[in-house]
Amino acid sequence: MTCTLLLNCGPHGQASHGYQLATDVLAELGLIQQALLERDLVATPIPPIGRDYALAITSNAAADAPALAWSETLIKELEDSDLLLIVTPMHNFAVPATLKLWLDQVIRIHRSFAATPEGKIGLMKDRPTLVLVSSGGFHAGPRARQEDFLTPYLRYALASIGIRNVHFVLLQGLVFGPDAVASAVGSARNALREQLAPFKRQAQAALSAAR
Repeated sequence: MTCTLLLNCGPHGQASHGYQLATDVLAELGLIQQALLERDLVATPIPPIGRDYALAITSNAAADAPALAWSETLIKELEDSDLLLIVTPMHNFAVPATLKLWLDQVIRIHRSFAATPEGKIGLMKDRPTLVLVSSGGFHAGPRARQEDFLTPYLRYALASIGIRNVHFVLLQGLVFGPDAVASAVGSARNALREQLAPFKRQAQAALSAAR
């Protein structure tokens, strides 16, 4: 059975185009009935890194140290997932603060990565990761009018803990009216279906085996 971790990072919560599209496609493919853990990073904010956390890291505190509780919870959720689905807006060319806080807690020395002379070595198992990126304007393709620092940053950050199988699906041009939104959602829906198709087959096989 596939366990999906769905991170919803935007201010519109369940009303966002990205969240509605992600859950629609999961339901359409029969994956909503599988184990699904949703974490809304706005509704339940993650605290920023503070002095207690920094001291716990530099003193090699035990994993159950109170200062590492948030980090340990979020890493465990990631460890328990087979599929990571990140629904995020692009804020000022990069990831929103909510997603950056999640990364700050998850990327942890001796826990999710090891420091070596050659650089960070990820300690997490790789897993398919889909990133659904919403933006009002365009940052990819012929209509792009701004830089995209989100894609390379997030790809590099996730790779540092061992997650390299990352695919980006874009919802661009959302401020250009209903027709533009419909076009963007339609294109993104097809891309999500394609990326999630292998999991649909796994879900069908699991249901058949349970009968």
